[in-house]
Amino acid sequence: MRPIRLPEPPSPTIGVPEIFEGGAYSVIRRAVIIGNGYPGSENQSIGLVRALGLYDKHVLYRVTRPRGGINEWLLWLPVSLHQKLDYLIQLIQIYSRGRNYVPLPLENGGGSVGLASVLEADVKQIVTMARQTFEKDGPLLVVASGRDTISVASSIRRLASENVFVIQIQHPRSQLNRFDLVITPRHDFYPLTPQAQEQVPQFLHRWITPREPPDRHVILTLGALHQIDSATLRSTAAAWHDEFAPLPKPLLVVNIGWPTSHCRYGADLAKQLTAYLLNILSSCGTVRISFSSRTPEKVSKIIVKEFADNPKVYIWDGQEPNPHMGHLAWADAFVVTADSVSLISEACSTGKPVYVMGPERCKWKLSDFHKSLRERGVVRPFTGSEDIGESWSYPPLNDMAEAASQVREALAERGWRVRP
Repeated sequence: MRPIRLPEPPSPTIGVPEIFEGGAYSVIRRAVIIGNGYPGSENQSIGLVRALGLYDKHVLYRVTRPRGGINEWLLWLPVSLHQKLDYLIQLIQIYSRGRNYVPLPLENGGGSVGLASVLEADVKQIVTMARQTFEKDGPLLVVASGRDTISVASSIRRLASENVFVIQIQHPRSQLNRFDLVITPRHDFYPLTPQAQEQVPQFLHRWITPREPPDRHVILTLGALHQIDSATLRSTAAAWHDEFAPLPKPLLVVNIGWPTSHCRYGADLAKQLTAYLLNILSSCGTVRISFSSRTPEKVSKIIVKEFADNPKVYIWDGQEPNPHMGHLAWADAFVVTADSVSLISEACSTGKPVYVMGPERCKWKLSDFHKSLRERGVVRPFTGSEDIGESWSYPPLNDMAEAASQVREALAERGWRVRP
């Protein structure tokens, strides 16, 4: 990975004891996470905060979009504009139905439930907190992930640059200097490669992002960040021991995501996956299948219909507790659909065999991601001819540890450090 080279920190004040070099308040002891409500994004931020040793000192805020009805067609709008438009629509509906006017909350989560209604990301509140507590508690680390968090995170840095260190996970598409650091997978820069340029007509090049190569603000990873490391796997294995230890081996875990713009599929992939699983079932002791909350029903129905009554196969019903962490700790091998960078990255952090279903259906930057994984030897295509009892291994992906190390370097160049 490219080393980060940020400006040198100012020289320590003359007469200040050496222990306080870089400023008396140079130790980062707390963090704020700006999430968007999606586990795949928020887990990346939580994982980084954990790797930096601040897991027990973080607060989660969320940027929430209005949901339901016409709002599902407005997700392309900037989140602040979407919230204001939803507020206006609600007012129109109230007046059109002849109801008495009732003030509607424009901020702090609206009518949302859960954490979003309590900890809606409020730029002014977070900036005020960072400034007022700086002398007592030191700088504030702000970690955000996902498109909807970009404007909030960049505003916090603009208004409190002396009191915060802002990290944006996933590429913000433009103006990287709005953040202290950006952490993003290499394949986000695929549009700049000669192969990608050949796929896009010349007149469209100006509309494709990113337009500039990674600069000093960027830390590149192979996959997505997450919370999985060897210590987590050990503790998780102990926590799930009673459920997984008695299962016949080898244990194959199948994780099924959802079609995306860069990896489209439907019932055809479900039928192919079902056929492949039937072919290799004899080499498995146990098969456990999990669907994402966004897996299309037409996909899940086909698989459930085929395996619901098979004694070797367990299909998670979506109810808590979620066995995902137990699966990562106890599985002997994985089959993962090609659409999910997060699910694949987590599986590849275990060092166990990972078979990818449907990589040939992926295009653009997601195709480049799968190419990089194959070249590194951490995944193989799922063909239905595998013997799950025959294991193979590779050095586990360790993007999180490498990213955390580079974050510490960037903080040090500013004269700050994370609490020991």
